[in-house]
Amino acid sequence: MIQPAPHDPVLADALAAQAAVDRDPGSGLPLAERAARRAARATHPAAAATAERAWGHALLHVGELGAAARHLRRAMTWGARAGSPELTAQARHKLAFAVLQLGRPQAALREIDAALPDLHGVEAARARAQRGIVLHVIGRLDDALAEFDVALRALRRYRDLLGVQRMLINRALVHSDRHAFTAAERDLVEAETLARQLGRPLTIGLIANNLGLMETLRGDVPAALRHLGRAEEIIAAHGAQLGTLHQDRAELLLSVGLAAEAEVAAAQAIQSYRRENRSLKVPEVQLLLVQAGLLAGDPDAALRHARTALRRLRAQGRPEWTELARLSVLRAQQASGGRPRVPAAIIDTMVATLDSTGWPGAALDALIVAAELSGPRTDRGGGYLEQAAARTRGPALVRARGWYARALRRQAAGDLRGALTATRTGLRILDEYGAGLGATDLRVHAAAHRADLAALGLTMAFRTGRTDKALEWSERARASQLPVTPVRPPDDPELTALLAQLRAVTRDLADRVSAPAPLLARQAALERKIRDRSRYLGGQADGASPAPVTPGELHAALGPWALVEYVRHDGELHALTVVDGCVRSHRLATVAEAADLVERLTFALRRSAGTAVVREAAAGLLRAAAARLDGLLLRPLAEVADRPLVVVPTGPLHSLPWSVLPACRGRPITLAPSATLWHAARHRAPDVGEGPVAAVAGPRLRAAASEAEQVAAIHGGVALTGAEASVDAVRGVLTDARLVHLAAHGHLSAENPLFSAIALADGPLMIHDVERLPRVPHTLVLAACDSGRPVVHTGDELMGLAVAFLARGTAQLIASVLQIPDATTAPVMTAFHKGLAAGRSPATALAEVQQSAGDETAAAGFVCIGAGTQPLFP
Repeated sequence: MIQPAPHDPVLADALAAQAAVDRDPGSGLPLAERAARRAARATHPAAAATAERAWGHALLHVGELGAAARHLRRAMTWGARAGSPELTAQARHKLAFAVLQLGRPQAALREIDAALPDLHGVEAARARAQRGIVLHVIGRLDDALAEFDVALRALRRYRDLLGVQRMLINRALVHSDRHAFTAAERDLVEAETLARQLGRPLTIGLIANNLGLMETLRGDVPAALRHLGRAEEIIAAHGAQLGTLHQDRAELLLSVGLAAEAEVAAAQAIQSYRRENRSLKVPEVQLLLVQAGLLAGDPDAALRHARTALRRLRAQGRPEWTELARLSVLRAQQASGGRPRVPAAIIDTMVATLDSTGWPGAALDALIVAAELSGPRTDRGGGYLEQAAARTRGPALVRARGWYARALRRQAAGDLRGALTATRTGLRILDEYGAGLGATDLRVHAAAHRADLAALGLTMAFRTGRTDKALEWSERARASQLPVTPVRPPDDPELTALLAQLRAVTRDLADRVSAPAPLLARQAALERKIRDRSRYLGGQADGASPAPVTPGELHAALGPWALVEYVRHDGELHALTVVDGCVRSHRLATVAEAADLVERLTFALRRSAGTAVVREAAAGLLRAAAARLDGLLLRPLAEVADRPLVVVPTGPLHSLPWSVLPACRGRPITLAPSATLWHAARHRAPDVGEGPVAAVAGPRLRAAASEAEQVAAIHGGVALTGAEASVDAVRGVLTDARLVHLAAHGHLSAENPLFSAIALADGPLMIHDVERLPRVPHTLVLAACDSGRPVVHTGDELMGLAVAFLARGTAQLIASVLQIPDATTAPVMTAFHKGLAAGRSPATALAEVQQSAGDETAAAGFVCIGAGTQPLFP
């Protein structure tokens, strides 16, 4: 350590600047600049080397990497002029960090190795710590951990508390990557204690960010979200760059299948890193974009990102990361429908390299992909699967992939029963993982991780030729996050207050002809706070998915009804029918053909309110599309004949207005997310003590008040109209009544389904509100636009207004999958309730009304969802 002579103010200034930068790089930067200029004017090599090093160090922390490297090289030059190898080595050590962040890790390693022989004491320990960071970036986790352990012991010996704190953070990152979570948490907790002791609030934010990353890898998503939320508040308050935070948030969002949000976060991370000139990190984030593309079903975009990342990582000289990028390229090519031809030696290198890194998930995926490319039934492919099948420990997502590999191995060996058992085990692990996420959107999106296992189980079930097995696996593959036992999220005063604020803003927007930008920004900010808060709360759903309903159980519950369950498999649409306990299977068409016809049909219905010419053209399109869909979906199913139907749709069929199909006119039909959920709803009786009937009219609909009053009169119930139809009042009747009718504007938010809502006098009743009701009515009628149309995610996981009520315990409901005209809806609903009061089941009462109305849009758009087959008023 250089000490200034008693009368050497130039060196004293340089040392003071260095100390200031160590305490706070931002505020120390001007001192370092002044000290460096003074030392240069005085031609004081030792002072100039010290001040230039401090200047470069400060610039590193504010993201000026190129300028930092220039000043650190100047410091090396001044150190050489001072005849001090130690000063030169100290600058070289700092330069290594700049070179690393500029995307040249091998060059950074060379700089540190060149500096180490001339460093002593605490400076040598800090350089060893820096060497560990570089090794971690390259992907040599074991070597990095060894360097960190050596450096940490030395830093503790020298009582360098700041160095210890920094080293604990970096060692924790290695522990996290190795899935040694207890050790990682222990290091981060100690680091935060030291940061508080040293008065470093920004560092506390960075530690919170690393805790979030650790919890992401461990699988505790609510905890990860809480840590990342705290990190964002602290880091943003200090004006620091958010690149690492955005990257870690993207990784978290991918762990729960939120591909669109992850893509946004990854793009923000890349933007931040480029602004900070931290090109080293950009290809790492591009690999996250690969995952987002694969989850979103966009393999072409995923492949573009993977190839770019591969090229950049290879140029950076990072062999472990290069092989991770190669794995991403192969996965994207597979998802595009191709089978890449890769030499065995390259596959072996990829597997061996990733297996040596300590990245358990990547190593496991490499083995699975290698087996698929080599052929699971070949000796080489079987060997890969054998290794992968043994890896069933660790976080839930890794364990589930291990069981997927085990299922593939058993399938390749001809052990179909063992393969199905392994597949069930993997799905059970993922269902337990999803249950722990709490928030509905997290559980629904996280179900995307079930896709490979569910598809494998369904493929094996179809190959058995046993239709009962096909039904079982169709049930296992769909709507896994809709609970048979209703789950209510925890009460939270902060969330309640945020919902009230959003309600007020939404009401204000509804009253305006044009929406001011500040109000829209306020709405978006509140929605984000509500979304994040609901995710932070966590909660625990029932992690044990119910056993799929059996054909025998369905036979006993269906009576004269038939069940038709539509299944998507390998791009084709199949139907499984259950009639008198017998299950039959039919291959119908391609999924794309069915989706196109549904789109044509719904387009025609939406155009039916135009001019006479438009109406005529729409009617022709409607008739043609309905006839073709009828021939595709129902005519081949001779065994269902003219029976009333329980229909379990899939994909685009969830939005189909079934009554417009010729074979469905006048035919009672009820829809269900799955046969298992229909069976549970069929046996759900109204709670003892539920009130009779309530009818509600929302604002800005001229016919709604009259409709509500007529419905209430039919059943001898109560009507809430005008200002009486407030959110609090409606929550009350939804909790107490046996049957509730809501005539109001409906809004389906496709981007944020939990903000889908029914408009009431003082603002919207949102799905967030529905989820927190202590009880919901047994039967519900939603006379509101798009109230029955769900947003469909992977695995027929559904989100929307109707689905929210089903999830809370409503047994059956009537809702529209289309926009409906106010004036002509009231007569349809009045007639429906008269049929209901006369003892008809909801499905039967609706079918009779729709048959009388013909193709009238107000009637055609309604569907019955849930139990539907039994009278509410026998």
